[in-house]
Amino acid sequence: MTTTTAATARPGSVSRRRAIAAGAIALGGALALSACGSSDSDKGSGEDSAGSGSGRTHVVKTAMGDVRVPVAPERVVVLDTAELDSAITLGVRPVGSTHVEAASGFPAYLPKDKVSGIEDVGEMLNPNMEAIAALKPDVILTSRIRHAAKYDQLKQIAPTVMTENTGYPWKENFQVHADALGKKAEAKKVVSDYEAHAGKVTAAVGGPAKAAATKVNIVRFVEGADIRIYGEKTYIATLLKDVGLGRPAIAAKAKDGFSYDVSPEKIDLADADVIFRSTYGDPKKARQTQTVGSGLWKNMDAVRNGDVHTVDDELWIQGIGYTAANRILDEMRTDLTKK
Repeated sequence: MTTTTAATARPGSVSRRRAIAAGAIALGGALALSACGSSDSDKGSGEDSAGSGSGRTHVVKTAMGDVRVPVAPERVVVLDTAELDSAITLGVRPVGSTHVEAASGFPAYLPKDKVSGIEDVGEMLNPNMEAIAALKPDVILTSRIRHAAKYDQLKQIAPTVMTENTGYPWKENFQVHADALGKKAEAKKVVSDYEAHAGKVTAAVGGPAKAAATKVNIVRFVEGADIRIYGEKTYIATLLKDVGLGRPAIAAKAKDGFSYDVSPEKIDLADADVIFRSTYGDPKKARQTQTVGSGLWKNMDAVRNGDVHTVDDELWIQGIGYTAANRILDEMRTDLTKK
């Protein structure tokens, strides 16, 4: 895909590495047990004691309308990496999460002690409804772009908070997640700390003027797709902007702001002062091997100057959240200040 609504789309050709670990409970019975936790969009805003058995509830504005959720939910299920990052960042360990195509099931950049014990409720694009219902969640976090077609099923299990999209609007989405989790105060500190961190990286690379004069591209080799030069409406682009780094003109030509896709024969269009590159899937099938061995690649300024940095795709592209962002800022600072 080459739209902003697919900022973290993952090709289907990569083999699934982890089986679903979930309870085998009949969905119908589980839904009946959890029906009292369903969203209620016609009760208006504010807090009251209606709805959840957990106590007080409040209304969260979502992509699907107003949804009433517990003020302090205790059993949270997340259905994508962005929601998982948000929960962990805010000190909430979900009872369940979908898995991505990673050896560990959950993104390896997340602290192991924070994801330990989280039940796997299926592959991200195909969550197991019975497994979700078996966990008796009091709130479910996901996005419309991922699971709109499953919304009616999900809201019968528990109040379901959907953002419109994932990727580029990650900061706005984080605020929705924080509201749904009853962690708005904690979210303010997370944002403040991140902004201070980004400012330190800017200073480390020589200040705002030098940062702006440094043109940076993000290149992703993707199994089953063309090579992506990431545009300005992507998660990773927002981090570059927060540091104040410049972008080559090609970034502005990305379709819908997402990516400008090229073949290996046009890889020189990705040239910049600095290139961060990642690979999703098999390097040969993603044409990374043939591309980085080509004359076009080797003759690019960034390559000749030693300013190409290989980064972890799972962290830099798939992570999406403040925990991932702070890790990326650390790596960005190291790579940009090596010389």
